[in-house]
Amino acid sequence: MSPAMRRRQPRHAAVPPPATEPFTATEPLAAPQRHPVIRLASVTKTYGTGEAAVQALRGVSLDVVERDYVAIMGASGSGKSTMMNIIGCLDVPGEGQFLIDGIDTSLLDEQQLAVLRNRKIGFVFQAFNLIPRMSALANVELPLSYAGLKTAERRLRAQAALELVGLGNRMQAQPQQLSGGQQQRVAVARALVTAPSLVLADEPTGNLDTRASADLMDVFDRLNSAGRTIVLITHEADVAAHAKRVIGVQDGRIVADRRVSRADTLPPRLADAQTVTSARVPR
Repeated sequence: MSPAMRRRQPRHAAVPPPATEPFTATEPLAAPQRHPVIRLASVTKTYGTGEAAVQALRGVSLDVVERDYVAIMGASGSGKSTMMNIIGCLDVPGEGQFLIDGIDTSLLDEQQLAVLRNRKIGFVFQAFNLIPRMSALANVELPLSYAGLKTAERRLRAQAALELVGLGNRMQAQPQQLSGGQQQRVAVARALVTAPSLVLADEPTGNLDTRASADLMDVFDRLNSAGRTIVLITHEADVAAHAKRVIGVQDGRIVADRRVSRADTLPPRLADAQTVTSARVPR
């Protein structure tokens, strides 16, 4: 157990139960929340001690509201990966406060954090992290198995998630039978299947070619336009250009925060495409 975890004094804060209704691409959007989906307040993080200490985060504060689409950019060593680990409840702040959906993570012990991760956050990593001998459908069902859902409901929700990412005809394929882009879309479906409050993607296009990257970002754009809150960690400007808000991180601090479009509007690339289409329609 890490020192940061050992110092916790859990107070058994309640974690809301997961949604039990079938996940569909057309589910109605909830009313706007009174609190951000995620909030970092004066968060610091230091690794090591004494002369070997490295201050990875230096008083970072950030709110991400519902339906936003945020890209966090920075060079290697900037602190963006540490931010991702804290946002994903994979690490804890040294000082400061981190809340997800209004839940103060400092009040939770390790087991409660694990439950929170499973119910509130959908992860997409650079490595696809699929189980080789399982079908795409079985891979997507896995988070629901951990959540204790019955087989029929798991199957229904996993099928809907794969349909949403355009893999309805590849559900029984194993990872080695899929292209890299298709494997990453399976990973996105797995992230979505629990209907999380937040989709957190760490360099999701890092192992993909240009065409597969464009296809994947189109999936993220469509998910956000349907109401999903997305945070991307990336060093690629082409990927960040899909976001509604771009955060720059350097030396453990937020050094830039550029709002491209409002959280409740279409993602920029979809909005641009819609404008072009409208302009071509004869009046």
